[in-house]
Amino acid sequence: MRKVSLAIVGLSMVAAPVSADAKGCIKGAFVGGVAGHVAGHHAIAGAAAGCVAGHYMAKHKAQQQRQAQQAQLHR
Repeated sequence: MRKVSLAIVGLSMVAAPVSADAKGCIKGAFVGGVAGHVAGHHAIAGAAAGCVAGHYMAKHKAQQQRQAQQAQLHR
């Protein structure tokens, strides 16, 4: 199972510069993969779920930052 975890980490490092639209996915996939591995050897499923959750959180954070910037401009 260490090979699977290391493969996920290796792939995430290779894919990071390629996809600029996947903000949060790499970090989420790493955390989810580790958590899935620890929680019952489900590293792949954890990585997939972590990618989705990380992307959602990054998108939500970016939207909040845009709203805060617009609020600053309208003062």
